[in-house]
Amino acid sequence: MTHSENSIIYPGVTWEGEFSLGPFSIVGLAPRGHTPGERPTFIGDGAIINSHTVMYFGNKIGRNFRTGHGVLIREDNQIGDDVSIGSGSNVEHHVRLGNGVRLHSNVFVPELSVLEDLCWLGPNVVLTNAKYPASPTAKQELVGCYVEKGAKIGANTTVLPGIRIGAFALVGAGSVITRDVPAGAVVVGSPARVINEVSKLSAYSKQRTNI
Repeated sequence: MTHSENSIIYPGVTWEGEFSLGPFSIVGLAPRGHTPGERPTFIGDGAIINSHTVMYFGNKIGRNFRTGHGVLIREDNQIGDDVSIGSGSNVEHHVRLGNGVRLHSNVFVPELSVLEDLCWLGPNVVLTNAKYPASPTAKQELVGCYVEKGAKIGANTTVLPGIRIGAFALVGAGSVITRDVPAGAVVVGSPARVINEVSKLSAYSKQRTNI
């Protein structure tokens, strides 16, 4: 176990096996109106949590978890094995990340989002969940994005609330996703449109895409 003296682990946090916690990191923080340890936090074997990461309580995280620097993870998330979250990224509460999910730097994943196994989100990807931001009923009408297994979303893409991105789809960099993306499709643009199929791209010819 490597635990910096400048980091904080609150009550209710348990670890499996070995882990590394960088300086000025906080694990098990209670949201406003709650007390530390009120809900348990579990982190699997082999975690490497780098400096200035803040993780709230109630998270359940699998093996070989990785964070970059300055990552924020809110409460009550389900995170699988072999997940990596890049520097400056923000995962809000009640999110589900499957096994092998990769979030690059400065990614935003809001509450109620679901990312299935092996999803890949490039730098500065923003998922959204508020159809009418700052409206009187905005919080009651949140709807998260759903990203199916193996989908890849290029850098600087924005995905609108409630969108479903199909398994193994490929979203080009800088796209704005305003409607559901079919499984295995290649989409680009603002608004994004289908231009090809992943199965026809030589770069992915050896990839298994069990759609």
